[in-house]
Amino acid sequence: MTIATPRENPLLIGQGLPPFDKVKPEQVVPGMSELLSQLDTELSTLEANLTPTWEGLVEPLTRIGERLTWSWGLISHLMGVKNSPELREAYQSVQPQVVQFFNKLGQSQPIYEGFKAIREGELWETLEPAQKRIVDSAIKDAELSGVGLKGEQRERFNQIQLELAELSTKFSNNVLDAIKAFKLKLTTSEEIDGLPSSLLSLAAQTARSEGEENATPEKGPWIITLDYPSYVPFLKYSARRDLREKVYKASISRASEGEWDNNPLINRILELRQEEANLLGYKTYAEISLSKKMASTVEEVEKLLEELRSVSYEAAKQDLEEIKAFAQTDDIKHWDVSFWAEKLREAKFNFTAEELRPYFPFPQVLEGLFGLAKRIFGVTITPADGKAPVWQEDVRYFQVSHEQGHAIAYFYLDPYSRPAEKRGGAWMDDCITRGKIKQEGQDITRLPVAYLTCNQTPPVDGKPSLMTFDEVNTLFHEFGHGLQHMLTEVDYPGAAGINNVEWDAVELPSQFMENWCYDRNTLMGMARHYETGEPLPEHYYQKLLAARNFMSGSMMLRQIHFSLLDLELHYRYQPNGEETPHQVRDRIAQTTTILPPLPQDAFLCAFGHIFAGGYAAGYYSYKWAEVLSADAFAAFEEVGLEDEGAIASVGRRFRETVLALGGSLHPMEVFKAFRGREPDTEPLLRHSGLLQTA
Repeated sequence: MTIATPRENPLLIGQGLPPFDKVKPEQVVPGMSELLSQLDTELSTLEANLTPTWEGLVEPLTRIGERLTWSWGLISHLMGVKNSPELREAYQSVQPQVVQFFNKLGQSQPIYEGFKAIREGELWETLEPAQKRIVDSAIKDAELSGVGLKGEQRERFNQIQLELAELSTKFSNNVLDAIKAFKLKLTTSEEIDGLPSSLLSLAAQTARSEGEENATPEKGPWIITLDYPSYVPFLKYSARRDLREKVYKASISRASEGEWDNNPLINRILELRQEEANLLGYKTYAEISLSKKMASTVEEVEKLLEELRSVSYEAAKQDLEEIKAFAQTDDIKHWDVSFWAEKLREAKFNFTAEELRPYFPFPQVLEGLFGLAKRIFGVTITPADGKAPVWQEDVRYFQVSHEQGHAIAYFYLDPYSRPAEKRGGAWMDDCITRGKIKQEGQDITRLPVAYLTCNQTPPVDGKPSLMTFDEVNTLFHEFGHGLQHMLTEVDYPGAAGINNVEWDAVELPSQFMENWCYDRNTLMGMARHYETGEPLPEHYYQKLLAARNFMSGSMMLRQIHFSLLDLELHYRYQPNGEETPHQVRDRIAQTTTILPPLPQDAFLCAFGHIFAGGYAAGYYSYKWAEVLSADAFAAFEEVGLEDEGAIASVGRRFRETVLALGGSLHPMEVFKAFRGREPDTEPLLRHSGLLQTA
């Protein structure tokens, strides 16, 4: 067998920017097989020759890990943004080998003993806090990877890891396929009654991509899909109650029957996680999850969630009563809620979400976002398109520079929805992590590179992408994650950026950034009409502020519903016991929803966060971190948002603590370094308009 070289297979390059223009699905299996065989040899050599020091263990181990995550990360990224049957098949056939290698790495006795020897050795006190955290974390990870298991137990543990990885990929693919399969074709003017022009343009564009080449926004036909930018506005604006019901029911039953049924996968995943926990000596999977988080026990998390639940439940109940009174009917069904809520919001605050779209053209929003980053963090962001290969022509590439003008980071931005190949939602991922590395005998600082992925409304009919205010919020959110990855000053990859940051603290910078969407200077600086350049009229700004907490009780309750459901499934639920996961949900819903879920509501079948993402027994992290982020933003409010100088100095402190320190210290220490004290829930309740209820 001939050994492939990086020139023949780009997946073997192992460093630098991924050559997206050269990677093909047929290279995945040979490339990964070759790489894993090389790394296997390197790992065995390291195990046989390691010395328990930073240079003798951590550095060579980091190099092995980084080579693997470079290639596998590139393939996983393409699975999320350019999914295809060929790529899927290649991914699924090589995934078991990757999982086996991770298991081997995690369960290496010599490496585990080496890390423990570093911790117990005389050089321990000479290490920096970041290095100590990396060593502690490596020991914990090895224990959670089954390093202590022997014989049959270890074999069983490894089978579980393999099966869980396959189930998670299949879960995700099923959701994507179920979304792709639903199409509601509208052909008459009655069927589009109430729909805004932005949705009609998108629906006509979808119809054209489905072969209706003469489809126009004015004459149709129009196709509505279960892609977020399509079905959410449809439920909000369609005057046709029967069609809303159809779309709503399709959206809540995604991936719950037929060939894409995720029900058996959910049962199996929960069963395997429970078995994994028992093998590792834990009672439940929730305990494994919390062993690597800021919160130490389920009780501590439930206490916070209950504090927020009791406040938001009453507020959400009032929200529904208000909707019923406005609609002049008690017969409000699930598919009526967002329709009537939108009508009520329009009546109450006298504007529609659609009216604002022309003021948020994507290029201008970006400019406003970059302007904010300069004002509060002193960094300059400039286009660097053409300096990096991309996976799709709409993807942009940017450089982040320091006050002194030198580059400190880069990022890709993939903004628009592409339901046929890109998974829904929005996320930040790391492409390259910052680190001090040796290159040709020289010590250099490798700069971080991030992937920022959104699913906003694409440009339609020659207009730029006109964003809803929610989409603007989402962009700011993902950019916050990106900033933590890009503005890190930690030189050890294991604790740089978001690495080694406890998961329930990782949403702090992202949720913090959302607050700026309501800040006058920030908003007015970017909201200008895409045709006339006219700034957003003052009355709209006042209405946005007034509407900020509209239905906020309902929105908070919804997040608490998901968080408590996730905890219950991973803490008290017994697989194959008295209840099914859906019955658990119905029970949790009794105190966390005002309108109980419909019998056919299979929300869990599309709950990718916990079944195909990293949020298992950790969905509460959004709320946990929101307490931190609201309190962090309050530091800026306290010095006065109009005072540019004061804001810049608090911004500098935020950058030097929350953004720079990454995973080098415990998040509570980082928060206290910024705020001077522990976090308080008051700012979150105040920002949500729920203080008076509390």
